[in-house]
Amino acid sequence: MTIYSEAFIEQALVKVYSRGNRTITTVANDLNMNHHTLRYWMQKKSIMANGTAPVKEKRPHDWTFEEQLTALQESHGLTGEALQAWCRERGLFPHNLTSWKAAFCAGSKEAAPKPGEIKSLKDENVKLKRELLRKEKALAEAAALLVLQKKFQALWEDAE
Repeated sequence: MTIYSEAFIEQALVKVYSRGNRTITTVANDLNMNHHTLRYWMQKKSIMANGTAPVKEKRPHDWTFEEQLTALQESHGLTGEALQAWCRERGLFPHNLTSWKAAFCAGSKEAAPKPGEIKSLKDENVKLKRELLRKEKALAEAAALLVLQKKFQALWEDAE
């Protein structure tokens, strides 16, 4: 692992930001370094400039019922391009809103379970699959022992 000085990092960032039509990979090759490192420095620099970490967008199934209801209320009168723009800002698609509306109208909370519930269900699923596999192996072993026992008895009967 190579440790770079702060001065080198600053010079590398100046080069990459003033690269013109060259790619980050070519600038990194000129500096004899990995382009992923250079990209990381660029990301770190932008975070420091903004003063905040980048916000990770939530997936549609991570939204709580309250957030879904708020989203439905905010997007209620929007159509066409305005709806598309509103959805893009929030990382959604119009079909997410449609399915949420249908779930609220139907009164079912099963349409969008909480993330904690999903995790517990996945854990339970893994546990049940392991138990099923263990029982299948035990059953196969018992069947094999029964077959061997019958063969052994048949050999002894033939020997007598």
